[in-house]
Amino acid sequence: MDVNMDAIVAQTQGFSGNLSDLNHLQRILKQCEELLWAHTVSQLVSSLDQLDPCLHSLGYLYILKAILSAPVSKEEANGLLVTIARFINSCSVEQIRLAPEIFVFICRRFKDQVMSMEAPIRGVAPMLTAVRKLQVSSEKLTALHSDFLLLCVLAKCYKTGMPVLEDDISEVDQPRDFFLYCYYGGMICIGQKHFGKALELLHNVVTAPMSTLNAIAVEAYKKYVLVSLIHLGQFSTSFRKYTSSAAQRNLKNFAPAFLVQDLSDMKTNLFINPLFEQPYLDLADCYGNGNISELETFVQANAEKFESDNNLGLVKQVVSSMYKRNIQRLTQTYLTLSLQDIANTVQLSNAKEAEMYVLQMIEDGDIYAAINQKDGMVRFLEDPEQYKTCGMIEHIDSSIKRIVALSKKMTSMDELMSCDPMYLSKVGREKHRYDFDDFAGAPQRFNF
Repeated sequence: MDVNMDAIVAQTQGFSGNLSDLNHLQRILKQCEELLWAHTVSQLVSSLDQLDPCLHSLGYLYILKAILSAPVSKEEANGLLVTIARFINSCSVEQIRLAPEIFVFICRRFKDQVMSMEAPIRGVAPMLTAVRKLQVSSEKLTALHSDFLLLCVLAKCYKTGMPVLEDDISEVDQPRDFFLYCYYGGMICIGQKHFGKALELLHNVVTAPMSTLNAIAVEAYKKYVLVSLIHLGQFSTSFRKYTSSAAQRNLKNFAPAFLVQDLSDMKTNLFINPLFEQPYLDLADCYGNGNISELETFVQANAEKFESDNNLGLVKQVVSSMYKRNIQRLTQTYLTLSLQDIANTVQLSNAKEAEMYVLQMIEDGDIYAAINQKDGMVRFLEDPEQYKTCGMIEHIDSSIKRIVALSKKMTSMDELMSCDPMYLSKVGREKHRYDFDDFAGAPQRFNF
């Protein structure tokens, strides 16, 4: 199509009024993509100045794509970050959803750019806006969820990522998006000390359907072991029945050679003799013995391995959790105890360190106690919650409503699946395969 840049701008301005015009504009823009790529970055940027990112979002998308598809200098990149951030904040939801794949491309290039500049915090707010604009409903997992959570992890903006993790996701398009969403989400919850939620998300990665063990599941399993020890005080190598055979076989039996699929670039690589999680399972065994000195010795001996996995900080929290768990056990036996006795019993250095642990546990709600500063005595108390306050009643009520909504959703999904032709055909094949009528003529000793 022989159309110049001014004509594209004019058509974008003229066909951005209603859905019919926008569909027509999209056809024109698709035909003009090669023409857009033929222009220089400066020419494309100047054309953006003639468009309103809110009123002409669709045309803005295609021009931004052409800009980001070409090499960009460092000077131009910084200005583009501001342009893209402004576009994400002001663009029309209806228009960007006409070309979601282009919007995702632009947002990911934006994410890559802030990461290359080592300024991930610059991308956190715009990417959160992008997620919400692309998300059709709170149950839908978009292609941008994992990118946003990654920026939150790198920028240590854990609190900003938490609201996204509170959504009950039930619609997933790409397995890769789900794996990364749960993995980065688990890391954010660890950063916020929400170990229960972190355990849930990491569990989702480990038990999700997979034909071959992927690298994300391997890393998630390492953190899953550590978070289990911190939150539950124990770890079991047994898997739930719905866990894929690939995960059960490779994570449990230490196969000497297996395929690991790297979902970051969708390539499959062969790792030989990994024993990748053996130190983590040995750590769990050591933790189960309850000997703090033995645990600390093991951690020091394997510190290099844990450090290379970027898990040494979490491992140290595992050691700290053993001290806390041992202090919790004392509350079941004693009503009062001196700080020095606590330090001696749980093998802490001195009474001052014991006091710090007790104060932290009181603040976290792990124990209920009062410290007498005069004589250094700790008095253990009962849980003050009577479960009859307005706040607790509201919490219980909201939990019940959430469970009811989840039950309705599960029923709806079950009904849809029971009507799915592909599911019915597979069930039919399996039923025929194991039909007992096929064994009617079998010898007596093989009768069922």
